[in-house]
Amino acid sequence: MSMQQQIHTKLSDAIDCTHLEVINESHMHSRGSESHFKVIVVSEEFDGLRLLPRHRRINDVLKSELANDIHALAIHAFTPKEFNQQSEQVPASPNCLGGSKFD
Repeated sequence: MSMQQQIHTKLSDAIDCTHLEVINESHMHSRGSESHFKVIVVSEEFDGLRLLPRHRRINDVLKSELANDIHALAIHAFTPKEFNQQSEQVPASPNCLGGSKFD
């Protein structure tokens, strides 16, 4: 199973998502391995939660991957209402500046 599939499976198993995207952005890193990702997670579970608890929830689900495999993870967590009202697309991630423990 690819890291992208693993992330998708773990998030979808742990969080009741109405929308979930896992985007492999590893091409933005010199190593080219599966180490950079963007997730867009839309869930009713985020209703009433501020940004930091939403991110903590996702980080907790992917704790092992973040400790061992993932160098960069851009998190965009929305409630369904926020996602539907979003007038702009999710912003592009910046190019990696390096500094990975895997380099």
